[in-house]
Amino acid sequence: MLQKEALHFKSLIFNSIQNLSCLFLPKHNLFNVKNYFSSNFKLGILGGGQLGRMLLTETQKLDIYTAVLDNNKNAPCAAICNTFVVGDLLDFEAVYNFGKTVDVLTIEIENVNLDALDKLESEGLTIYPKPKDLRIIQSKASQKNFYIEHQIPTAPFSHYGYLEELIHSLENNIISFPFVWKAARFGYDGNGVKIVRNSEDLQSLPNVECIAEKLIPFKNELAVIVARNTNGQTKTYPVVEMEFHPEANQVEYVICPARIDAKIAKQARELALKVVNDLDFIGLLAVEMFLTEDDKILVNEVAPRPHNSGHYSIEASYTNQFEQHLRSILNIPLGSTESTVAGIMVNLVGEEGFSGDVIYENIEEILKIDGVTPHIYGKKETRPFRKMGHVTIVNKDIEVARIIAQKVKETIRVITA
Repeated sequence: MLQKEALHFKSLIFNSIQNLSCLFLPKHNLFNVKNYFSSNFKLGILGGGQLGRMLLTETQKLDIYTAVLDNNKNAPCAAICNTFVVGDLLDFEAVYNFGKTVDVLTIEIENVNLDALDKLESEGLTIYPKPKDLRIIQSKASQKNFYIEHQIPTAPFSHYGYLEELIHSLENNIISFPFVWKAARFGYDGNGVKIVRNSEDLQSLPNVECIAEKLIPFKNELAVIVARNTNGQTKTYPVVEMEFHPEANQVEYVICPARIDAKIAKQARELALKVVNDLDFIGLLAVEMFLTEDDKILVNEVAPRPHNSGHYSIEASYTNQFEQHLRSILNIPLGSTESTVAGIMVNLVGEEGFSGDVIYENIEEILKIDGVTPHIYGKKETRPFRKMGHVTIVNKDIEVARIIAQKVKETIRVITA
């Protein structure tokens, strides 16, 4: 009898210790991690471009089964995912039927059919980022309205259903030159954005829903990537500085850390966190910003996925953005976002005047340089300003890295035979 009571007492003590440990453990240690690894779990990815390709590198490390939907049978992901499905990302049936085959669904491009995602979510499918957030982010007008409603600083703007409305506002002095014209939907890589300085610039604008944004003088374009999982754990990457191609309006260089005052960097990270928290966002969110001439920070726009501004992290961070995206959508403890070394990313885009089968001229020359790592996206055909790859430069000294980045940019050419 005494032995039985002693065993019962030990059991009570053990259960009490377990319950107390749960009370005092940090929140991020209370994860109920499912068996995603080497299992029957299937992760679905909408979009098969270069972002998906780099995400697959991380799923392969963890042996996570992946299925990818894209309308291009030769998309960069096609040869390296477990299952590849050809289908239109904007077609309801294609997205809905694909979603029914996976356990968790994510994106590598935000232009997808949201009605299909809403239906899948209502039927119990886990989707991150959430369809409600994609509905805001898909439209630049909705994004801007969200910033205004939540007191997030952004450039003043006007919203128009079509081009004639904008012209009417100009004629009645409601807006004035210069301004930044942005297509409300489907813009990418500099497409759908134009600085309008005079009436002649209006001639080339398409007759689509758009916004006209006040042209703000700024010193720097900055970006902060934030990761947040369903358990509420949130982490921000260091602020990066972006240098753009003046003609293509594409990022040419991403510099980490940004060469700005520490106080401004802190403000930028706090503002990015506010955007994520106000959206109640799950996943990876890239927040692009302007640093004005009087040191104010304005949010430009966001991207709800891994982003060009975070490519440097593959070589320069403890946890790269693609692994972090997986951690956030699968509710795994987030990794360290700190950099191990200064990093600069150089975009490789198709050179003007060349279209056809791609050749990376002088790639062997940049491979001779210490700290230089090229990433080729698997696109067989180039065209002017098409993103074909990127190169990361790491160095203990950011200024040395910037000099090497310039040399890389001037050496490698993306051309045809």
